[in-house]
Amino acid sequence: MLPVAGRRARSAVTVVLALLVLAGTFVGQDDDFPFGPFRMYATRDDPDGLVRSARVEAVDGEGRLRTVDERSTGLKRAEVEGQVDRFVAAPQTLGLLAQAHSRLRPDEPPLVEVRVVERAYVLRDSRPTGEQTETVVARWTAP
Repeated sequence: MLPVAGRRARSAVTVVLALLVLAGTFVGQDDDFPFGPFRMYATRDDPDGLVRSARVEAVDGEGRLRTVDERSTGLKRAEVEGQVDRFVAAPQTLGLLAQAHSRLRPDEPPLVEVRVVERAYVLRDSRPTGEQTETVVARWTAP
């Protein structure tokens, strides 16, 4: 059994953590996690709308189309999706992925073009209809 001081300390910590979570819920952003919302679990898609996902693909120096994943750049798919607006606003930042690829995979041909492709799936009654579109939303080409 904990002494009275131990129980008070635990209670105080619990109250502080609860207040941080509560405050984060109302004014926090995803970057404030765990004391702010983690919107990935706090939102839902329209059951009769679009679901969007993004991927990064590239063309290497030999002209091959490659899917760019975490192993080749260190950037996870969820991080790409979280940065789509940034890539659209400043496509030159995709050049940093080409640099990361060159550092992580020096034995492979360098990337001469990197692009973010967004796929939109149409839903009806929360189920994919099979209808989808793909759009290149940001592109960087090596100088």
